[in-house]
Amino acid sequence: EMTVPELVKTLAGVWRELPVSEKQVYEEAKRTDWQKYREDVAKYKAQLTPAEAAALKEEKQRRTLRRRLFQQKKELTVLGKPKKPRQAFNIFVSENYPEGQGTSPTAKLKNLYDKWQKLPSSQRQTYLQLSEDDKVRYENEMKSWEAKMVELGREDLLRSATKKAKKKNEETVKKSKAAKTSSHEALAKLKLKKYEE
Repeated sequence: EMTVPELVKTLAGVWRELPVSEKQVYEEAKRTDWQKYREDVAKYKAQLTPAEAAALKEEKQRRTLRRRLFQQKKELTVLGKPKKPRQAFNIFVSENYPEGQGTSPTAKLKNLYDKWQKLPSSQRQTYLQLSEDDKVRYENEMKSWEAKMVELGREDLLRSATKKAKKKNEETVKKSKAAKTSSHEALAKLKLKKYEE
């Protein structure tokens, strides 16, 4: 009658309390199974053609990339990255979806799309304005979020435009410092020349 998490928790508790001598039997069985698994994988890979091996490698890379992207998206969510601005049509759909006609979600969306196409420009303008307002909200939230990420030392999460602007600003500061230094040097040389005269 236990749920799976309750069962796992109970078994983990039993495993922790098990003496080392009894755990050794299970550890040995694990090592044996792992060795058999490695041998089976080696046999399987040996029978593959080069094309199949390349396809398998490509699929593994695709899965790894997908997993990385998922983890990155999850991390951004945890860090509180603002949601992207909504388009005018998306706002229209979110407001009208519950009363949309159609039996399936796809049919509802198709009907709403048809309504959107027939919508007068004056009514459509309202949604376009809401979309523009959402873009302003997004930009403001992104600026504060990116400032927070810079404080945390996570410049790798900044948008490329922000990185370019930051780099350009750093270059401008360096140039102005160099210009100040050269002007100070020139002033010092003039003073030295006057002093020598």
